Amino acid sequence: MLSLLLHGGRGDRHDYISQAELTERTPVSHSDEQLQSVLETLEECRKVLNEINSRESAELLSVVILDVRMKLKGIDGADLKALCDEMLRSAASDPQSPSKQTQDQPRRPLLRVVK
Repeated sequence: MLSLLLHGGRGDRHDYISQAELTERTPVSHSDEQLQSVLETLEECRKVLNEINSRESAELLSVVILDVRMKLKGIDGADLKALCDEMLRSAASDPQSPSKQTQDQPRRPLLRVVK
């Protein structure tokens, strides 16, 4: 369990506050500020991973970044699935020209929607 150690007036006295208690006391705007700070840190980490050619780790971190961004914007999983479904329908109705297909290198999908 995560806890925050608070030192009392005496050196031998310690009070612990659980992470759940701390979260209950945290105003929403402060929580958003914390998420924004976490997001910035994650994006910096992803940048470093890309610079050292650790592509798979950077891609995994991209999924975490997406999750944090969704929380910040109030987007839930159903909204994301609806967006993905619409993008798939659009792609199916508007196939790429043959010259465009040969220019693109095949890539495995970064995300897969799981029901």
